[in-house]
Amino acid sequence: MSTKQEFLKKVSNDKGIISALAFDQRGALKRMMSKYQEGEPQVADMEKLKKLVSEELTPYASSILLDPEYGLPATEVRADDAGLLLAYEKTGYDVNAKGRLPDSLVDWSAKRIKEAGGQAVKFLLYYDVDDEAEINNQKEAYIERIGSECKAEDIPFFLEILAYDDSIADNKGPEYAKVKPHKVIEAMRVFSKERFGVDVLKVEVPVDMNYVEGFGDGEVVYTREEAAEFFRQQDQATHLPYIYLSAGVSAKLFQDTLRFAHEAGAQFNGVLCGRATWSGAVQAYIEQGEGAAREWLRTEGYNNIQELNKVLEETAVAYKENH
Repeated sequence: MSTKQEFLKKVSNDKGIISALAFDQRGALKRMMSKYQEGEPQVADMEKLKKLVSEELTPYASSILLDPEYGLPATEVRADDAGLLLAYEKTGYDVNAKGRLPDSLVDWSAKRIKEAGGQAVKFLLYYDVDDEAEINNQKEAYIERIGSECKAEDIPFFLEILAYDDSIADNKGPEYAKVKPHKVIEAMRVFSKERFGVDVLKVEVPVDMNYVEGFGDGEVVYTREEAAEFFRQQDQATHLPYIYLSAGVSAKLFQDTLRFAHEAGAQFNGVLCGRATWSGAVQAYIEQGEGAAREWLRTEGYNNIQELNKVLEETAVAYKENH
């Protein structure tokens, strides 16, 4: 068995499903913290929060995704059998340049991620399949480079794709919901090509569930059957293992989404779930301190992750059997 295959086993559970916790947020974490405090969030507090989540919740996850900037102390306190993925991209993107171009952490490499104990490299890419060729060409070349690095180091490459449309400012509105299936599915199709060297795709669900008949309170953009069909099309767009990201939705909506995906016939292989699991700990930590955050993680956080694990048992498919 290659190192890459061994590492894939380490980040999955014993059933071959990836039930991973995501806490590689940096800019997003600062914004969450700023809601509950005056002044700039401190590095020590960011590191502490990541450690608390890692310590309390990795016993119930197959692995955890952290960032090398604030997450390294948290790698040391994770459960013995929890695998480790490390993020390779800088947080956010240059808002003054067109195209949301990718950028990696300048003092990291796939080799260094492996040396730091990482069992997979995760890279986040913003991608609009309909953008001009010059921009998408740059992005594709960038991903080819990372794919080649991971191949050379024999370490799995998890590519996270966030679709967008430059001409639609509000990606939570009904206008974007209408184009989202095309954006998400076609991006998956592109990066499933062998030349990119991707081992696992970390993707959004192909619809905005808030606009699916029977799910949201507002406008209906897709009937249930239309939404189910998009999940099937997404599944057929790739031969690679793929896992869903929670995109900051509530724990309940994420669980309902996974059940819906499964009923539609999507053969997804797990999740990398972040805020839907741990977000409440941030407010508890800032307003009441470490003890309160631990208490929240041991009750609410624990319930969130165990509920999610239960849903995964009923819905996800072991990646070795996939497609």
